[in-house]
Amino acid sequence: MEFTLETILYYLVLVDAIVANLIAWSGYGTILNKRYTIFGSFLPITKGWTAYYLVLVIWLGIALARLHIIATF
Repeated sequence: MEFTLETILYYLVLVDAIVANLIAWSGYGTILNKRYTIFGSFLPITKGWTAYYLVLVIWLGIALARLHIIATF
């Protein structure tokens, strides 16, 4: 597998989406939203938004794999 800039950026965004989902589904997201009120109002860590984010990242990965920009496992 060749590591290009697109590959590295995609996998960083994928890890971010997975971590965001783990935080949201564990219940820790509500604590973070209350503690950081400014960021919590603009970027809420809720189950719906993070699941939507993960779906979009996976869709992007499928599109990049079909274009042979990133390698599949």
